[in-house]
Amino acid sequence: MIDVAQQINAVRRKVGSRVFKAGEARVVTVSRTYNSTVEDVWDACTNPERIPRWFLPVSGELRLGGRYQLQGNAGGTVERCDPPKGFSATWEYDGNVSWIELRLTEAPEGGTRFELDHIIHVEDDARWAEFGPGAVGVGWELGFVALTRHLSTGAPVDPHEGTAWVGSEEGRRFVTLSSDGWYEAFVAAGEDPAVARAKADRTTAAYTGVEGNG
Repeated sequence: MIDVAQQINAVRRKVGSRVFKAGEARVVTVSRTYNSTVEDVWDACTNPERIPRWFLPVSGELRLGGRYQLQGNAGGTVERCDPPKGFSATWEYDGNVSWIELRLTEAPEGGTRFELDHIIHVEDDARWAEFGPGAVGVGWELGFVALTRHLSTGAPVDPHEGTAWVGSEEGRRFVTLSSDGWYEAFVAAGEDPAVARAKADRTTAAYTGVEGNG
């Protein structure tokens, strides 16, 4: 389906913190460069007719102040919209509220630099104690596998094929390497390696259904 090593190595992972909306928040940042124009990547991420070609069907109003809902997943409100440079929105799922911020810039080497922050207040992040940053980091990277294929071919990605791939040997290898990447980013941010390793292993097991994959 993909070149796993190439996809893993293309992604930059960062774990940080900031004051956000008057509260202390954790920030998980996923970034990479796409061989597409800023306008094309913007359209892929904001056009309601195009989003389902690589992610999920979306309903609502994708405009400033509008509400959106991804089928079977998160919904929220668009809080900032600056086409084609980026947007921010709430990410409301399973009773929890976090935020996503997307930034698109022209990369010095050509193409588009894609940078996504997933932000959640410390007091609201119950999953952090068990999984650390990989809980959201691995999930976004899996979504970006489909975005990469879509941007490179223009073709829609079959969601059933994607689900089956995650359960394959290649898909499990991807998840394991992604989770390991978030372990490294977590340690680089100051976490104790043993604590970070345990959380990464639990993340890997949660995504693959296989214990001891980390």
